[in-house]
Amino acid sequence: QVQLAETGGGLVQAGDSLRLSCAASGRTFSNRAMGWFRQAPGKGREFVAAISRDPNNTGYTESAKGRFTVSRDNAKNTVDLQMNSLKPEDTAVYYCAAARAYSSYYSIWEYDYEYWGPGTQVTVSS
Repeated sequence: QVQLAETGGGLVQAGDSLRLSCAASGRTFSNRAMGWFRQAPGKGREFVAAISRDPNNTGYTESAKGRFTVSRDNAKNTVDLQMNSLKPEDTAVYYCAAARAYSSYYSIWEYDYEYWGPGTQVTVSS
């Protein structure tokens, strides 16, 4: 069992930065790929970024490339999402997710993630 809790959301202006953090409980964190997804009002949940068990393997949705950076600290059981140059279209609830244990690579698909956090709101004003 893994419990996830996101922190770091808030209200910012366009061009600002935010750093989201996800704290995970359980002893299998280092064996799981981790992902960040988001859901904007009236839209479905979409992939944002992910990191495999090897922290050197990361992936991003096209709109996040060059602006967002995902990282993990296996000693602290945390995964972070650094978001720079935020835009109003980044406004959404952001979710942290943990993939099935021993997954060999990260995934961009929701169904590959076993555990989800409750989400944290990010609002970017223009």
